[in-house]
Amino acid sequence: MTLRISVLALSAALAACQPGGGPADTSGGSTTQASVTAETASPRVRELVAQMTLAEKLGQLHQAAGGRSRNLNSRLTPDELDRVRRGEIGSYLHVAGAAPLGELQQVAVEESRLGIPLLFAMDVVHGYRTIFPVPIAMASTWDPEDLERASRIAAEEASAAGLHWTFAPMIDIARDPRWGRIVEGAGSDPYLGARIAVAQIEGFQSDNLAAGDTLMATAKHFGAYGAPIGGRDYGTADISERNLHEIYLPPFHAASEAGSASMMTAFNDIAGVPSTSNEHLIDGVLRGEWGFDGLIVSDWNAIAELINHGVADTRADAGELALRAGVDMDMTSNVFAQDLATAIEADPGLMADLDRAVMHVLTAKERLGLFDNPMAYHDPEREAAAMLTDAARAEARRIAARSVVLLENRGSALPLGPDAGRIAVIGALAEDASTQLGSWRARGTPETVTGLLQGLRQGAPAGVEITYEAGASPTSDDLSGIAAAIAAAEAADQVILVVGEDYDLSGEARSRSSLYMPDSQRALARAVLDTGRPVTVVLVSGRPLAIPDIAERADAVLASWMLGVEAGPALADVIFGRVSPAGRLPVSFPRTTGQAPFTYSENPGGRPADPDLSRDSNRFHDLPITPLYAFGHGLSYSEFEYGDIRLDADSVAPGDTIRLTIPVTNTGDRAADEVVQLYMRDPVASVARPRLELRGFARLALGAGETRSVSFILDPAQFAVFQAPGDWRIEAGSVDLHVGASSSDLRQSVTVTVSEAGRSRSPAASIATRIEVE
Repeated sequence: MTLRISVLALSAALAACQPGGGPADTSGGSTTQASVTAETASPRVRELVAQMTLAEKLGQLHQAAGGRSRNLNSRLTPDELDRVRRGEIGSYLHVAGAAPLGELQQVAVEESRLGIPLLFAMDVVHGYRTIFPVPIAMASTWDPEDLERASRIAAEEASAAGLHWTFAPMIDIARDPRWGRIVEGAGSDPYLGARIAVAQIEGFQSDNLAAGDTLMATAKHFGAYGAPIGGRDYGTADISERNLHEIYLPPFHAASEAGSASMMTAFNDIAGVPSTSNEHLIDGVLRGEWGFDGLIVSDWNAIAELINHGVADTRADAGELALRAGVDMDMTSNVFAQDLATAIEADPGLMADLDRAVMHVLTAKERLGLFDNPMAYHDPEREAAAMLTDAARAEARRIAARSVVLLENRGSALPLGPDAGRIAVIGALAEDASTQLGSWRARGTPETVTGLLQGLRQGAPAGVEITYEAGASPTSDDLSGIAAAIAAAEAADQVILVVGEDYDLSGEARSRSSLYMPDSQRALARAVLDTGRPVTVVLVSGRPLAIPDIAERADAVLASWMLGVEAGPALADVIFGRVSPAGRLPVSFPRTTGQAPFTYSENPGGRPADPDLSRDSNRFHDLPITPLYAFGHGLSYSEFEYGDIRLDADSVAPGDTIRLTIPVTNTGDRAADEVVQLYMRDPVASVARPRLELRGFARLALGAGETRSVSFILDPAQFAVFQAPGDWRIEAGSVDLHVGASSSDLRQSVTVTVSEAGRSRSPAASIATRIEVE
């Protein structure tokens, strides 16, 4: 038996929970509106739906694989062309190429009965041909403009190759680094995640989705996909409703407000309800409360997998559940195309859900301009000119350098100057170009990558000699090269030790039980550190790693992540001091696997963690109460001083704003960036609140000795507490605001008063803080 919650029942329940005469909604948040219907669809869409047969409607909801991610277009056989002519396909994924997709599109618009164009899609996650750093690395820039620029270049390249649609950005909040897909997102914080989500969507879609050089963005994976038990991919997210709405959903709300043209449901279930059949979440919250009217697509084969979840007995049952929940397009499982007709025959009332889904698909194609100019994406000359341009590579290098996080720098070991002498670069990952591409590399290829070793050789100052030894493979237990690595280190003045994870240890279905580096990499690191030479560790990874020994013994540690096609030049820019590192961690680094998941924003509990072991408190007895590196951490080649906070008022009422201004001075002798971070704490509330919550940030470029002031303009709705979907309570009382260089390095604090209660419709962490820099 399947239990369904209707949208009407949900709305009635929400209405019943609103107290009469309660505080007014003063947030100016999102306005609830219906999804695309016969009343709101364009005349063209309504006319097409009226003409379509059942088979043609089902065809529009079917997304077929035109190949595999590493073998594109391989399934585009003559039989596929016949299916297009019969109107049996609405979209293809794993396809690319202006010319071959142009031929396919021409068949659709000229030889099918209704001439409906196809949608062509691919996972263009962090670049198409010009591969930028992996998303967790770009999130480390703490600069949404970098993410927007990278997404804009990806859209220009991918659209030139015939693509209309990307399955990005992945905006799942991830607090357990054992989860392999943490590499694809913005880390552990809902506010940072929301701001980065908006930037990527704006980059992909620009300000005119029909411009012909855009990609339809997909905010994924709707639900709480980043919270599986134990970090095991695809697993249950057993979380509270409060955590769902305060932590995991705010980036999706921000994406909806930013106009994301599509969203993807997640593989997982939340407390037993699979996201792909979650009518409350999709139709109730996403469409009903937030007013999202874009296209909703399932993940790969996820509709058929409702049977595995145990909520559907047959494929027809699975299709019915997904359609009723609000899923519009079926990615590859063929359930909608092959089995949904059976469900509709049994329950003709499903035709209304079917028509709504078809209207969403057709509206997406209309918004892309495909009905008016279906061949806009199919110019081979444009495709040839758009790929891997010098300007794109320059942006990739700039953003990669801004992604690097300086974790340790004892005695100002970095940067290395012209007097560095002989440098031994050790570690096979230094010449592994493929790993620098990371996962979901679209059309990026290793031969387009300037690897770490190559970049260091090219970028070293005159007179600096670079030697190299692989030492040990990151993908095997072969330690035979360690002796040569030790000899090279002992013969050098400086060592750059490149260790970490091969790209294939991060990504989808790449969850790991241990956050330590592979044994071969740990053995190599111990051997090189034992030489006593000055060692800079370059940590290559797609997730936070537990590196306590390296943190304690190395002279400098750089988290380089996986930096894309310009990885080597970008790393050289940082190591040799042409760029002062200013990357900041978007997720904490644990001391050991057993410390994960760990976040700066946990509730303190009744016995908050205390460093004094004689006190019973919320901690592990065998570890300090802090992570190895905290959320927001990152060092610089300069130093910064924070002045006193100025407030434009001591209190604020719902509907008004309050301005917090703080001067920041570069007290060093070189230009550098500082990332100024604003955190809040609600010390007394109706429910327990987190120790800290990020509510603003600004990356400042400061010359030597320069002072600039940053103003954060806050709305009391950003302090609100979740009550129910669409019901966020602004509580009267005091709120503490802290400004500093990381969640563990707070420099200045102030208390403001919210003068009266109010209500908001928007998740607090989804609301952007306005930033002004003087």
